[in-house]
Amino acid sequence: MKKGVDFIGVAVVFFCHDGQGNFVMAKRSQNARDEQGNWDIGGGGVEFEDTVENNLRKEILEEYGCAIQDFEFLGYRDVLRIIDGQKSHWIALDYKVLVDRAEVKINEPEKFDDIAWFRIDNLPEKLHSQLHIFFNNYKDRL
Repeated sequence: MKKGVDFIGVAVVFFCHDGQGNFVMAKRSQNARDEQGNWDIGGGGVEFEDTVENNLRKEILEEYGCAIQDFEFLGYRDVLRIIDGQKSHWIALDYKVLVDRAEVKINEPEKFDDIAWFRIDNLPEKLHSQLHIFFNNYKDRL
């Protein structure tokens, strides 16, 4: 059985920032599950028998190699997409997370081609298909 396809998946999504108006994004590689070549803020599925907060910490460490300094729950979204002709449904638990910019790195080079810091008013081209919803929902809190 496959999360998000055979049953609703639950994911943590993280907007990692440095407290100075900058936030980090990673460019998805050709090895990524989907949305290859698109810039994304980060996220991962919540694992069975693990807490949401622990999953948040684990996913940020896995993707960006850094620890959380502070975090704020922003809200949740239903993520409904069609991927490769197959319907997908996830519940995204969205977080704003403070990290130490000096610690952030590509920690999963097989999944990401690049990493960079951006500001809300200077986004890269080719964003993940769901980011416009994320930014629209939380623009006043980022």
